[in-house]
Amino acid sequence: MVETSARHIHLTQEHLDTLFGKDYQLTPKKDLSQPGQFACAEKVEVVGPKSSLKLSILGPVRPETQIELAKTDARTLGIDAPIRMSGCLEGTPGCKLVGPKGEITVDKGVIVAKRHAHFTPEQAVEYGVTDGETIGIKLEYGERALVFGDVVARVSRTAGLAVHIDTDEANAAGLPGTVDGEVVKL
Repeated sequence: MVETSARHIHLTQEHLDTLFGKDYQLTPKKDLSQPGQFACAEKVEVVGPKSSLKLSILGPVRPETQIELAKTDARTLGIDAPIRMSGCLEGTPGCKLVGPKGEITVDKGVIVAKRHAHFTPEQAVEYGVTDGETIGIKLEYGERALVFGDVVARVSRTAGLAVHIDTDEANAAGLPGTVDGEVVKL
């Protein structure tokens, strides 16, 4: 399953409290393919040097605030966001975040998420991949068939089998939403 991961934000409890009020709890709106993760009803405004965008929050809260954009979003905001794996935030730019009860400036955390594929250990054996391995994902949908290279395999006991690409990548492949792909060895 290849899913489009649209721009979103992960917040720490401290930043959530600043933006929405002390001891605020996120409101789950929709469960995601990764067990225990969910899209929230709440949104946050992300402000860059050129403009701002409203981003959905994904829960639960995390140890570090992370803002995930497509390159097009980053250009719109005026932020030079690097392509990084989730959680690899050192040396990344920051931005201003605005919520209904407050605002905060984070000094790092804005990234373009590197495309990746989630596997359980059993699925990794089935597909012949190892954690951290670079693979390809072949998509044959409509008139824009392509192979995404440089997809990082992420193996975890808590994974839900899914490939995550951003909206720019989904648009390049002409995808209408979630589609099936094929793992290819590069």
